[in-house]
Amino acid sequence: MPFAGFPGIPAFTPPPDPKPILELEGNEFEDELAVLSDWVDDVLMDVYGAEITTAAPWCPEWQEHLDVVAWLHALWMAYQQHKEPDAGASGMFVWHRDFLTHAMAHVRSAGGPLSACQTDPERPEHRLLRGPGPSTRTLARDARSRQENGDAPSTEAGPAS
Repeated sequence: MPFAGFPGIPAFTPPPDPKPILELEGNEFEDELAVLSDWVDDVLMDVYGAEITTAAPWCPEWQEHLDVVAWLHALWMAYQQHKEPDAGASGMFVWHRDFLTHAMAHVRSAGGPLSACQTDPERPEHRLLRGPGPSTRTLARDARSRQENGDAPSTEAGPAS
C-alpha cells in the first residue's frame, strides 16, 4: 500500500509484530531507519515541516538523535495504523490530533532534543547534547562491583558534547 495521497513512494507492509526501532539491531535497524528516513523526508517534513526557526529547530542529521528516531518511528507506526481502512473515516484525523501534533511539538520544541541544532536554514548545524549520566545509586553499585572484582576504577572519559 503506498502512502495515502503520495504516489511514487514505495509501498510499506509493516511486520506482523512491529517493534520499536530502538529494539532492532544491525541490518534490521538500518533497514527500518532507511524506510523511516524516506517517510520523514518525503512526507512528514515535506508536508508538516513548516519553517525552521529557533522555536521549531530541525537537524539534517536527525538520524543521529536516537530519541528523535524513536519519536518519529512511533509517529510513523501510528501513521501506518491510522491510514488503514479499518481505522475508519476519522483515522487520519485521530493521527493528526493524537500523534502528529504531540510528536512534532516535542521533537521540534525550542528546548527539545534538536534545540542545539539547526535553527536557521542558512546555517545547518548538528550537535548532540549530552544526556544525564548514571544515577548516584548506579555509580555506587558499579564502584562496589569493581571493588569486589578487584578492578581499577575506569579513567575513560564520557562521550564528548
